[in-house]
Amino acid sequence: MVHGPVVTPCHHGQVHAPWTTGPLLGFDLETTGVDRYDDVPVSFAFVPYDGGQRRGGTTTIVNPGRLIPEGAMAVHGITDERAAAEGMALDDAIGEVVARLVEASKAHVAVVGCNLAYDLTMVNAAAERELGIGLVEAGFSAPVLDALVLDRHFDKWRKGKRKLDVMCEVYGVTLDGAHEASVDAAASVEVVLKMAEKFPKLAEMDLDELHLGQAGWHRDWAVDFSEWLKGKGKPGLEDDELLWPIATR
Repeated sequence: MVHGPVVTPCHHGQVHAPWTTGPLLGFDLETTGVDRYDDVPVSFAFVPYDGGQRRGGTTTIVNPGRLIPEGAMAVHGITDERAAAEGMALDDAIGEVVARLVEASKAHVAVVGCNLAYDLTMVNAAAERELGIGLVEAGFSAPVLDALVLDRHFDKWRKGKRKLDVMCEVYGVTLDGAHEASVDAAASVEVVLKMAEKFPKLAEMDLDELHLGQAGWHRDWAVDFSEWLKGKGKPGLEDDELLWPIATR
């Protein structure tokens, strides 16, 4: 059995206002590919929200130090030339991303995104390579709100895909310029806020409850999906695919 870094929320022992009214930090990566252990970012974005309103946020281009495959380029539009001309060096970029994530943890601000087991695992793997220290060791301690995990749990029986563009349609969120990091980060926050309006239980839970709940909900989904795949005569999921929000091989 693969055991990933143990990401547990910090408990402050205080009564807080609903998380929907407090600070949230949208996060997204655009990358060189879909291998979350070996691929790297070509851009990242942090988009702060407070009181349900966006409070800025921009996309930072990253020079990945390698050629960007044509397939990835076709998705996010970042070329080798642009990455070389405008991009932050990969080690500096990973250092900045880790610092922002740790800062959010220390302030007990939820990091919000879609399929964050992909983004956070990639950051963790890149940080281990580039900085010699993983996210948890650097001080990342949650909480995380993952639109994909929440949607699968609270709207379990809805048919169709669960990609961000589909969720935007379902929850009435405008997505103008998908696969641009700040656009996707903001859309993830908007989807989660709309989801909280639709499902009162989600809004009532506190961030620590939600973080721990998502780890279990993701595992339950992954186990069920793996069994479904096996029933179709296909290979099941790997052990690391049961881990959330950070996986290790």
